[in-house]
Amino acid sequence: MDKKLLEPILSNDHDQVAADLHRHFNFTLGRFDTDDLSGYMMTALALTVRDRLMERWRITKAHEQGKRVRKVYYLSLEFLLGRSLGNAILNLNMQDSIRQALSEFSADLESIEMEEKDAGLGNGGLGRLAACFMDSCATLGLPVIGYGIRYEYGMFQQSFKEGRQVEQPDHWLIAGNPWEIERTRHTRRVKFYGQSEYYHNDAGELCARWIQSQDVLAVPYDMPIPGYKNDKVNTLRLWKAAATDEFNLQEFNEGDYSDAVAQKNLAEQITMVLYPNDASENGKELRLRQQYFLASASLQDVISDWVLENGEKFEEFAAFNCFQLNDTHPTLAVAELMRLLMDEHGLSWDDAWTITTKTMAYTNHTLLPEALEKWSVDLVKELLPRLLDIIYEINARFLAVVAHRWPGDVSRQQRMSLIEEGSAPQVRMAYLGIVGSFSVNGVAELHSKLLTTGLFRDFFELWPEKFNNKTNGVTPRRWLAHCNRDLGDLFTESLGTGWKTDLSQLEKLRDFADDAEFGQRWDAVKRKNKERLRDRVIQKCNVEFDLDSIFDVQVKRIHEYKRQLLNILHVIHLYDRITRGDTEGLVPRSVLLGGKAAPGYALAKLTIKLANNVAQVVNSDKSVDPYLKLAFLPNYRVKSMEIICPGTDLSEQISTAGKEASGTGNMKFMMNGALTIGTYDGANIEILEAVGRENFFLFGLKVEEIPEFSLHNSPNDIIENDEDLKRVLRLIECGHFSMFEPGIFEPIVQSIRNPMDPWMVAADFRSYIDAQWSASQVYKQKKVWTKSSILNTAASGYFSSDRTIQDYARDIWKI
Repeated sequence: MDKKLLEPILSNDHDQVAADLHRHFNFTLGRFDTDDLSGYMMTALALTVRDRLMERWRITKAHEQGKRVRKVYYLSLEFLLGRSLGNAILNLNMQDSIRQALSEFSADLESIEMEEKDAGLGNGGLGRLAACFMDSCATLGLPVIGYGIRYEYGMFQQSFKEGRQVEQPDHWLIAGNPWEIERTRHTRRVKFYGQSEYYHNDAGELCARWIQSQDVLAVPYDMPIPGYKNDKVNTLRLWKAAATDEFNLQEFNEGDYSDAVAQKNLAEQITMVLYPNDASENGKELRLRQQYFLASASLQDVISDWVLENGEKFEEFAAFNCFQLNDTHPTLAVAELMRLLMDEHGLSWDDAWTITTKTMAYTNHTLLPEALEKWSVDLVKELLPRLLDIIYEINARFLAVVAHRWPGDVSRQQRMSLIEEGSAPQVRMAYLGIVGSFSVNGVAELHSKLLTTGLFRDFFELWPEKFNNKTNGVTPRRWLAHCNRDLGDLFTESLGTGWKTDLSQLEKLRDFADDAEFGQRWDAVKRKNKERLRDRVIQKCNVEFDLDSIFDVQVKRIHEYKRQLLNILHVIHLYDRITRGDTEGLVPRSVLLGGKAAPGYALAKLTIKLANNVAQVVNSDKSVDPYLKLAFLPNYRVKSMEIICPGTDLSEQISTAGKEASGTGNMKFMMNGALTIGTYDGANIEILEAVGRENFFLFGLKVEEIPEFSLHNSPNDIIENDEDLKRVLRLIECGHFSMFEPGIFEPIVQSIRNPMDPWMVAADFRSYIDAQWSASQVYKQKKVWTKSSILNTAASGYFSSDRTIQDYARDIWKI
């Protein structure tokens, strides 16, 4: 290839950028310079940036083409990218030239960036982690391709009506996506339904094939993932479902219009909505179709490329390919790779299994047994008949291994079986991932330990060498350099530019912790960020936070184990104190909540209702106003977090010990100088170790203390012996926060009083209240708080996703 074709030709200087911006605005989009810029300028700018990405993308592929390098394929049902424009501009180092170019349109970059819609490709931490990992892989120059689904609609748009969550469609693709490139030439065919057929080939060997299937096309859309200032652009390939035929023309001509397009509609449903409500059987089937669709299309893609370069020779396939399964969602890839290798490419079971177990790696993201996916055997048999055959064969061979290792231990065989027997047998997807993988990792030290001593103990005793830990991390480009530019500028001035790709350099900030002038500048940056956050809360919640108050923030998915309820109880406790005139020592506090509850999760949605009702009472009481505010930010997403985490003083990481696998919000807040109030859980433990006990507000029972505590203490006894908790619950029970909706919060009260409460709300209340008081007293001492804030950021280097990916690359992927 001509070397000139491997060199970027588009300049980043502002004259060239301005010319390209005018060209796309006027000719690609057909606008005039005098037109309203809304929406169009954002698209024109995205196309201008994309031109430069395309060059580097092409060069990256050209350099990799034909080279014998090991590649990694990251399979995830979620990629919560957020907005791509600002991140791409940062990574291409185009900020200055673009600002100058936009000035010709009397536009500013920040306003244009805010017009971009968040990509509706994820729900929460799992998807955002995948996005951070993709950023780090590109920045580190690693040959990693992401595979996901191109959802037409995201999770949902959240609003509130009378304090209740209302879900509305999130049609994020309604105006198109300027970052994606459709690659119809690489369309794959995915099978569903039908049956297995067994036959003998010419050599007399028994073979199988999937017949009479209803096929769906998987159409790939590629998105560029740029590395930071290294001209490397990796690929995120997202699959869209399409029917094999547009519609049945004969039925259409006969007037049966609905049946004519039914197959097309059924096919397109697969990628229509992120995480359909699986409360119904139809919802469960659609969810399973999504998971298999991702696994099959992605594996076909990889194998097709391999065969194109190597022919039907698979002896070295495992040496040059690795699949990382992000949670249980893609674990059908284990059975699907077996099917493709045996049925489509003629390999024997033993050869296919050797390849599968040398290429698959599984990451677990949960400690909640109920969160480990299981699928009805009947549903899998109907939808994926050939895969069920393979899963049964994998299970039979695996149980033979278990029986050999523990002769006669039938109960262990039942515990470890891939099939959970019962009136409605289930396929255990996590077990399939473990059995079919060479690596199984947790995502924080405690999480990985609990997997091997609890959830997967049997498997650890069989294969201890498979299990390892890879503590999560987040990208400093998005979560510092981009979202907190003023703080990033302070780092660059004080430390140089190296911290953006080597976050451990932030350790040098320790030298500035006692520097008065540096501390003043630090506080000035924080105040400016708090102003931005205050303005956002006013705009979205009509609640005004006091800039001098402690900004106390908990934003994450609404779930009982994350214990937003405990936070609300603390707010009610403060409200109760203030209304009784007990204000001595109180520090003004502004509490911000945010997060979505799954549509079918009644108690989580009721918790949102409680938070909004409490906020209405608190914010309307003038006597409370100087001391306390509460707001629930609607429709929390990546765009929101980019404003929230720089402006936060106190980060709430208060999950029940032993329930949070890792957490990544805790890392983002820490990087931006927030102090953490948290339990001994997930990555909180490693944050605590990194920053020191004196710079972390620890509370609550530890995981090993919970069983013994539960034996001797009941929630009702705890409530009876704690006057503050008793008063808080009395306010809820008497209807003070539900004057016109009597009894509405009874399920919440009962969950707290439940003797079997797994979330330890009553048990941890007193410790939490005391830790909150300690935090407020430290906040009074401005210099002490600022020093602790600096030290938190200085200790955050370990929690860069660059470090995490380096660990994966070295220990698991071997690249």
